[in-house]
Amino acid sequence: MNPARIRCSKMAEEIRNTEMGSAAAATATATATAKSSSLWPSVLRWIPTSTDHIIAAEKRLLSLVKTPYVQEKVDIGSGPPGSKIRWFRSKSNESRFINTVTFDAKEGSPTLVMVHGYGASQGFFFRNFDALAKRFRVIAIDQLGWGGSSRPDFTCKSTEETETWFIDSFEEWRKAKNLSNFILLGHSFGGYVAAKYALKHPEHVQHLILVGPAGFSSDSDPKYETLTRFRATWKGAILNHLWESNFTPMKVVRGLGPWGPNIVRRYTSARFGTYATGDTLTEDESRLLTDYVYHTLAAKGSGELCLKYIFSFGAFTRMPLQNSASEWKVPTTFIYGFQDWMNYEGAMEARKQMKVPCEIIRVPQAGHFVFIDNPNGFHSAVLHACRKFLSPDPDSDFDSLPEGLTSA
Repeated sequence: MNPARIRCSKMAEEIRNTEMGSAAAATATATATAKSSSLWPSVLRWIPTSTDHIIAAEKRLLSLVKTPYVQEKVDIGSGPPGSKIRWFRSKSNESRFINTVTFDAKEGSPTLVMVHGYGASQGFFFRNFDALAKRFRVIAIDQLGWGGSSRPDFTCKSTEETETWFIDSFEEWRKAKNLSNFILLGHSFGGYVAAKYALKHPEHVQHLILVGPAGFSSDSDPKYETLTRFRATWKGAILNHLWESNFTPMKVVRGLGPWGPNIVRRYTSARFGTYATGDTLTEDESRLLTDYVYHTLAAKGSGELCLKYIFSFGAFTRMPLQNSASEWKVPTTFIYGFQDWMNYEGAMEARKQMKVPCEIIRVPQAGHFVFIDNPNGFHSAVLHACRKFLSPDPDSDFDSLPEGLTSA
């Protein structure tokens, strides 16, 4: 396959391994959604989902986790105090909430806040909660506009406005939870948000862990020239138009209506068995994850519409993180799967400019979803990144990298 097409499809089409469908499908989805009513049985709806379905699917998925947890809807108000822009330009003062799960931990354990990526939600970390909760107080959230959190209309019109949206909503959540001095972990787009948050509010973050983070590619990337040539072709022009029109993969799922769950099932079965060796999803894990993923993707579009404002066609960042690397004030650890399509070399370039400690860890037998593909390797990488906040194992070398992991 043309390398440019691989590059341009990975972000916007991560949830798609079949045909794109058509723009008409999105139009049909909007019409069907408007006509649907909560009085209709789910089986009769064009898009058989709702917020209640998302939370129920979350509970079923997290039933695989043995550690007790508390699920709550954290009220973040209608917008930051003093802001002239309500959440997603809402004309009302309606409060929004962030869906949050908190796992039990030993008293005095450091706090680890986990932020999911694009097209995902906090339940994607279901294979990690038990292991991490043994050493941390683990808190995972659905970002505003994703998962079981509020999904207001998305009307941001610029990169700056979109970034502020996610950063400020997270800050209002932090205030509501009365948190400070926590370790912040973000995956993919969540890594981008986490890094931007740490730049704006470094006083609250002890350590930053970026897992396959988006945001470290730009038009200076050598592959950008290849992409430019591809965009000049008729196929590239069509894909570029879809991108700039904010035609997201979620619109395809909604457009397929009652056939959406089957497409998602085919995706999860193929995607999460690609890189793992010996630790693939069990039948129960696959079934529950598929159910959860479908409901989170098919629900009302909101946060997903950030895509074109953060990235240009081909997933090249409009405001690359490496441009502000010299301003970082929080020690940082990057974690990548060996087969991650996010290039760790971008992190290496950023590290050259950083004035704070920075390390890059690569995990074998894993792709972009390293925490699902190789959970044990991922846990080892996180514990190593946070070693100064944890009681060291007297039988281990405090600073040595765990066996199997590679330092870049």
